[in-house]
Amino acid sequence: MSNLCTNPSLDEDGAAADDVQLLAARAVPLGGVRAIKVDRLLPHRTLPTVGAWCFLDRFGPQRDDMTVLPHPHTGLQTVTWPLAGEIRHRDSLGSDVVIKPGQLDLMTAGRGISHSEFSLGDRPLLDGLQLWLALPAASDSVAPGFEQHTDLPVFTDHGLRATVFIGAIGDVVSPATTYSPLVGADFSLAPGEAATVPLRRDFEHALVVVEGSLSALGHDLPSGPMLYLGMNRDHVTVTSDHGARAILLGGTPYEDDLVMWWNFVGRSHEEIAQAREEWEQGDRFGLVEGHDGARIPAPPLPGVRLRPRRRA
Repeated sequence: MSNLCTNPSLDEDGAAADDVQLLAARAVPLGGVRAIKVDRLLPHRTLPTVGAWCFLDRFGPQRDDMTVLPHPHTGLQTVTWPLAGEIRHRDSLGSDVVIKPGQLDLMTAGRGISHSEFSLGDRPLLDGLQLWLALPAASDSVAPGFEQHTDLPVFTDHGLRATVFIGAIGDVVSPATTYSPLVGADFSLAPGEAATVPLRRDFEHALVVVEGSLSALGHDLPSGPMLYLGMNRDHVTVTSDHGARAILLGGTPYEDDLVMWWNFVGRSHEEIAQAREEWEQGDRFGLVEGHDGARIPAPPLPGVRLRPRRRA
């Protein structure tokens, strides 16, 4: 984003108020006739990324089954962050784990991986976030990998308690593998409290409330939309009358060209088209055991050339 104002107003936390934007989610049905409905916050039409965070869906709260057959990924890391319910993850590396609230399950696609996701229980209550991190060009062909972290570090300040699931807040550092400077944290704020969250000035940041409501930078933020905080902040002050739970995302601005289509992240139309063809015809993405060969076929490419996503 370009700010052409030569004398911008400053908010109470010292950065340009014009950089702050409240971005609404759009409703997206997934999965055909019995679709799970999600609220998609990233990519946004005017904001394709926040740092390396390039995709953010909120699924739930809804009582439904998640039945996502094997499908491929390239050029990214996936973070599934359930707020309620449990999900069984299986991938082409042989991983077979249960994803639970409060635990980090991080899958690195790199040059190619496939996985499936199935909820556990009979039409369980599901609620959570699905996030993607775009790998930088220098790392987008790394070997695929999967890691699970069940004991994550916590940052505290007065009535604020933040689980740092990736990256760092201050001196509190997640053990998760990263390929670019970033942060992802899930924090709760007690009723009637005010707290200060330390930020990095070279990062851009965003806040998404997932429960309750809070106030930050002059905005009353309910559950649903995303508050983009911009850059050049060393902290943000948050308050809540009745308590809140929110997600903080951030990172250095993503500088590489980014072409996103279906489940692939790449640098060019040709790279995406090749990944699609190899999912349909080849063995680049491996086999996810336990599905008797069933998988999600790739949709047809659009009739136009895929172009990089850029900021408005």
